[in-house]
Amino acid sequence: MKPFQYIKFAKGAGTATITIDRPETRNAINEAVLEELEQVFALVEADEHIRVVIVTGGGEKAFVAGGDIAAMQRMSVLEGEKFVYQGQRVLSRIENCSKVVIAAINGYALGGGMELALACDIRIASEKAVLGLPETCIGLYPGWGGTQRLVRLVGKGVAKELVFTGERLSAQEAKELGIVNKVVRHEELIEQCEQLAAKILANSPIAVMQAKKAINQGSEISLDQALVLEAEAWLVNFSTADRVEGLRAFLEKRKPQYSGK
Repeated sequence: MKPFQYIKFAKGAGTATITIDRPETRNAINEAVLEELEQVFALVEADEHIRVVIVTGGGEKAFVAGGDIAAMQRMSVLEGEKFVYQGQRVLSRIENCSKVVIAAINGYALGGGMELALACDIRIASEKAVLGLPETCIGLYPGWGGTQRLVRLVGKGVAKELVFTGERLSAQEAKELGIVNKVVRHEELIEQCEQLAAKILANSPIAVMQAKKAINQGSEISLDQALVLEAEAWLVNFSTADRVEGLRAFLEKRKPQYSGK
């Protein structure tokens, strides 16, 4: 695979950090960025040593400022069709990745940038972050899952207000609405995300993976169906060596040594 042009990829102990880096556009997403995101998440999915992924933006001002407006302005309707489905496919891949994905929102997360953050499992925001879906202000509306994932977080009324007005939110306002999990000091953002990753890495890999599956898939179906899904995922986990180790370690009052099996 050729080197990435717009993405920086770094691996740590059980983690990977993906940085979208297009400083001249405040990390705006175009077709090339989407292609590279799809490629890098394929690498992540195939790497059994990676369990937690941190996604952030290059530079100090932006997580992702949005979709590339200049590129969209030049698109035909057919090209726009390709772009919207490409964006949906890539963000769905991120949402359904078997690894835990943390968005480290270090600045502007607008339009497609907020949609990318919404596709992540957990969102940690710098105090300097600004979030919003301002597409209606420029004759568009969110097309990469923004209207669908946001309503599942905040409900129809709030989602409609934010989408219809294009209002921008401070990090604290986004936290109060439940859009971000936590707001931290700007200079501590990555450190805080790494600490969160460490807490996740201390737990059973299979239990975390099955829990993510149950939450993601169960939230899209009726409660009765979701409970069946939850029980099935629970039984998959119950059959693992990690479940035996976790319960034994608790009874023996020691830290578990999980093998991921």
